Amino acid sequence: MKTILDILNFKLFTIKNIAITPFLILEMTAFVVVSWIVSKQLQKILKSKLLSRTHLDEGTQFTILRLIHYLIMAIVIYQVINMIGLDLKGLALIAGVLSLGIGFGLQNIASNFASGLIMMFERPVRVGDLISVGDMEGVIKDIKIRSTTISTPDNISVIVPNSVFVSGQVINWTLGDPKIRIHIPVGVAYGSDVQLVTKLLMEIAREHPDVLDNPQPEVWFNEFGDSSLNFELLVWISSPTIRRRVMSDVNYAIEAAFREHGVEIPFPQQDVYVRSLPPLNVGGET
Repeated sequence: MKTILDILNFKLFTIKNIAITPFLILEMTAFVVVSWIVSKQLQKILKSKLLSRTHLDEGTQFTILRLIHYLIMAIVIYQVINMIGLDLKGLALIAGVLSLGIGFGLQNIASNFASGLIMMFERPVRVGDLISVGDMEGVIKDIKIRSTTISTPDNISVIVPNSVFVSGQVINWTLGDPKIRIHIPVGVAYGSDVQLVTKLLMEIAREHPDVLDNPQPEVWFNEFGDSSLNFELLVWISSPTIRRRVMSDVNYAIEAAFREHGVEIPFPQQDVYVRSLPPLNVGGET
């Protein structure tokens, strides 16, 4: 036992007359870990007992809880600094070292950290929002100080650096009014009855239970294409989360209605004209 105590109390080095020992390091580590656990438990209690009774949306609740966590951990780190005898003036040296490190390759970390703070306060995206980033679409599940977790429709979690949301183009489908308009392109063969096509498309839109009556659906005759007359059906729905299902339902209904009324849906094709062929000799005969 004496040997263990000797090891724990062995002086590694001294900072301002304070001996840094393995025991002090373990004490500080335990203090940080316990504080982190207490902070997490406090967030759960606040969310279930207090914030759940408010009318705040999920994103606002998440921001409040995250800021409380950062405040607690900042106080803990300040206490740890005091435990080893450092004052706030010593942070200037740490900041200088970090600045030097940033210059040697930590730019992305610093950028993501700053972007995380911007996202916390500006809230361009919130937990629970449906977003599109590049070719990826999903629901935001968690916003951390460095990265954001997105859950795709296939239940795949994707970690995205926060700088993408600040410096890149992001589509937030649920920011503000969730009602959106979707465009469904339709092509019919030349010679089709365009009035019948318009009538069928409007009937299909009005019969779908998820298509809103106000604003009303519309049909646009966009252009004379290379091999088709190109229309576009525009309908309003209450939420972007159902747009793919609505588009699939409407496409099924369009195909069935066109087949029933003899409206042809063309496919791209090319005609090849042969002006002349060279003579072909087979068995000595032309």
